[in-house]
Amino acid sequence: MAPEQTTTQRHLPRATGLLCSLLLAAAGSVHASEPADPATGGSAVSSNARHTLESMMLEGSNAANAVLMRAIGLVGTPYRWGGNTPEGGFDCSGLVNYVFRDMLDLILPRTSRELAAWRQGPEVPASALATGDLVFFGSGGVVSHVGIYVGDGRFVHAPSTGGTVRLDRMDGSYWQRRYTGARRVL
Repeated sequence: MAPEQTTTQRHLPRATGLLCSLLLAAAGSVHASEPADPATGGSAVSSNARHTLESMMLEGSNAANAVLMRAIGLVGTPYRWGGNTPEGGFDCSGLVNYVFRDMLDLILPRTSRELAAWRQGPEVPASALATGDLVFFGSGGVVSHVGIYVGDGRFVHAPSTGGTVRLDRMDGSYWQRRYTGARRVL
C-alpha cells in the first residue's frame, strides 16, 4: 500500500508544469519587435538604444521570473497570521514581503492595505497584468488580501487560517467578486 501524499506532493507536478509553461511564455516575450524607420527601411532604434532596451527588458524579465520561481516554490507552506518566513508560515502580506525581499532585496510595506495604498508602482488594469504584479482583494472598498500574479490568470497567495500557500485562478467566482485592483512593483 502506497503512503498518502501530502497536498504539496499532489500539486507539485501541476505547479511544475505551470511554472515551465509560464517561463517559456516569459522567455518568448523578452524581445519586442522594433518599428521600422520609413526613411531608411531599417530599424528606428539605434543599436546602443536597442541594447539598453533589451538589457532593461531582460532585467525586468529576470526579476519577474525570480519572483515567480520563489513564490511557486513556497506553495504548500502553512498559513500563519503575522507569519513572514517559510519556517514559521505566512500570512498574505508576509508571503509577498518575503518573496520580494528574498529575491530582489526589496522592502515593501507590511500589510495588504499598506501595499495597495503604496504609490511606488503604478496601478495596473486587470487586462494588463504581468508576472510579479501584486493583486488585491477585499470588500466594501477595503483591501484585506494580496497575492502575486504569476501569469495565465493565476496568482500565489496565503489564503487563510488552517490553509497553505497555494496557486489559485483569478477568474474563480470568489476571487473575481473580491478583486479590487493591482499594482506593478517591478
